[in-house]
Amino acid sequence: MIRVLVADDERMVRSWLRMMLESSGDISVVAEASDGDEAVAAASRCRPDVVLMDVRMPGTDGLAAAARIATSPGAPKVVMLTTFDLDEYVHEALRAGAVGFLLKDIPPGDLVNAVRTVSAGNAMLAPSVTRRLISAFAERNDPPRPAAARRLLDTLTDREHEVVLAVARGLSNRQIGRELSMSETTVKAHVSRALAKLRLGNRVQAAILVHEAGLL
Repeated sequence: MIRVLVADDERMVRSWLRMMLESSGDISVVAEASDGDEAVAAASRCRPDVVLMDVRMPGTDGLAAAARIATSPGAPKVVMLTTFDLDEYVHEALRAGAVGFLLKDIPPGDLVNAVRTVSAGNAMLAPSVTRRLISAFAERNDPPRPAAARRLLDTLTDREHEVVLAVARGLSNRQIGRELSMSETTVKAHVSRALAKLRLGNRVQAAILVHEAGLL
């Protein structure tokens, strides 16, 4: 059973998310929170696998809460939720360790699949909105960092480099394995070693680095 914490300041949104997720049969909403402070406390208390975090909440917002949760020991996977198709602040949460970005009008089936994908260790890079977000963030860096990003990526082996490029394209471990003729377990091992060498916390950060390097 995948354990989920839902953080949103609107009760109706929380109820809708709970209903959609728990109808799947393999997802349980173990806690709800109406602001960032409640979310941080609930994450520590309930130890969820995934946190669905609203970007804009009163008091401590979702961005600050995501940063605090993502750096805690044994941190759950944090996915940002928003009503906007491109929020200029979401990249801060991605930098802090959030692994994805979903719109609140996401179809129920896609929401369930997103939680399963994140719980399995894959970042939510497939939706076009997330790709646009990462691209926009990479383009906004001032000054540009392509040289520094490429130097970091040059520390990888050829195989690790191929895997990281595939990650940045939004492919899952299974898809990467099919494309590069490797088992899913081998892909996962390459991803883990690459993230460790790059000193990155998750696949989204690796994708941002690849975009900064100008390799996509």
